[in-house]
Order: sequence, then C-alpha cells, then structure tokens
Amino acid sequence: MKKSIFILTALLFIGFISTTFAQELRTGEFSAKSNRAGYTLHKNDGDRTYTMEVTFDNPFEKRPEIILSVSQIEIADGANVRYNVQSSAVSRDGFTIRISTWGNTKVLSIAGKWIAITQ
Repeated sequence: MKKSIFILTALLFIGFISTTFAQELRTGEFSAKSNRAGYTLHKNDGDRTYTMEVTFDNPFEKRPEIILSVSQIEIADGANVRYNVQSSAVSRDGFTIRISTWGNTKVLSIAGKWIAITQ
C-alpha cells in the first residue's frame, strides 16, 4: 500500500514538473534573393524592406519567442554592408521575417535560420 502511494505520488510529481517546464520548439530556414517576386534589396538606394511569411506546420499553444540568425549574405561590390533582419507579427500560427537595407547597399541574397520557442 505504501509503495503504491509512493509510486502514484512520484508519477503525479513527474507529470506536474513536465507540464510546468514544458517547452515547444520549431526550427526552420529562410532565404531570399533577387529572383523572388517583390524582392528589391538589390536595386536602387535608400530604405528598402522585403518580408517573408513563415507558417508553422502545427500551431503553438501560446505565442512563441523568435530567434533569427543570418548564415549567408551576398552584397554587391563597392557597397557597405548594411542590413537588418527581425521578426514581426508573431502569433501561435507563424510570423513575418523583415529584411531591410539602406544607403547604397545592394543585398543580392541573404539566408539564415530561425527558432521559435515557448517558455
């Protein structure tokens, strides 16, 4: 009897801990270059932005935090390297990646990875 109560208590405790500290995690990659519709980061001067929508295969239970990293960027010769990559419009279903540049920078292509995680 005592052993059964101990086992039941241990299982309830493990269940409580696993749901209390449970995290959801999704990962993916992004890439953008001049052959994509609406991509203008390789043209003209001044402020330019390109956005990409990411939709999760399965929605999160709550809104995740997004971590973005750039793994590759190609800039036209003779220009300074200026770019910004950030997430926006984050929801349980997905988010938007905003890639921006300015000045005389011409971003020919850019790629990276993303992580979506809940606490």
